Amino acid sequence: MAINKKYNWGIIGCGKIAHKFAEDLLEVPNANLLAVGSRDIKKAKNFGRTFKVSNCYGSYMELIADNEIDIIYIATPHVFHYENTIMCLNAKKAVLCEKPFALNLEQVTEMILIAKKNNTFLMEALWTYFLPHYRHVLKIIESNKLGKIKNLQADFGFASTYNPKSRIFNKALGGGSLLDVGIYPLFAALSLLGYPENIEAKATFGETGIDENCTMKLSYKNNIQASLFSSVTEKTNTEAIIKLEKGTIVIHSRFHEPSTITITKNGISKLYEFPVTTNGYNYEAIHVQEMIAKGNIESEIMTFNKSIRLVRLLDAVRDKIGLHYE
Repeated sequence: MAINKKYNWGIIGCGKIAHKFAEDLLEVPNANLLAVGSRDIKKAKNFGRTFKVSNCYGSYMELIADNEIDIIYIATPHVFHYENTIMCLNAKKAVLCEKPFALNLEQVTEMILIAKKNNTFLMEALWTYFLPHYRHVLKIIESNKLGKIKNLQADFGFASTYNPKSRIFNKALGGGSLLDVGIYPLFAALSLLGYPENIEAKATFGETGIDENCTMKLSYKNNIQASLFSSVTEKTNTEAIIKLEKGTIVIHSRFHEPSTITITKNGISKLYEFPVTTNGYNYEAIHVQEMIAKGNIESEIMTFNKSIRLVRLLDAVRDKIGLHYE
């Protein structure tokens, strides 16, 4: 595919994140939101009216069968990611699937195998990796200008209105703080420090059997630690504090989305701003189109191996806290 080719996108799922992604897709060069699919045709049509989408489907399979679609963004609840991704890949549709990629390592491994089998692009939509402020932090760490990381603190908590049927609290939909927002502090630790040598975790469970709060401690060589926390019942600062040998980096709230950073060195602090006029999802969408234009079936940034390591870490934490999905 040529780099200047127009890419027709389809979106599966019509929830909040799908709306934000659709807004940002309008800002992506050579991207055209052609279709939306929902199990409820009314939702699909309402979504279509909002974003002037030509093709609105009342089932996912109808959307997948649309021959004009090049890339499908999967924005369904966690528990459906595996099934939806497999359907798309078997139809040889490129896939950008929301995080978490799937519920466990076994599912993610099969998704990747099928992408390779069908020679079709697949990427986990961990958008933070592509945001300007986070790319800047990674460059600073890699440059070693502030020395090596000594420890990391990261949290993500929000107070959600209790609804046992909602995606957040319904265990049958993969609910809980770990998979929904705990993935971000874990991603930060993984991208900054790598896979830990030891994992400690404990959680508070609610009436529906999901983890409402999860506290995690990851340990590395040389007494380096990452202290992480996630919650769907408690609002937290949602920031990341990276302490290094020669200074400190603070990724301000909310660290996983477009934000600012403060770097302190020799007692002097400097604020860095990264003006972003969108929700921030356009960066990953641009990257997906670039990868497909190059003929890649995986991202050069959010690689298959990184998704495997992330879900392995999620699985390990779930084992520690005793959270199991059927």
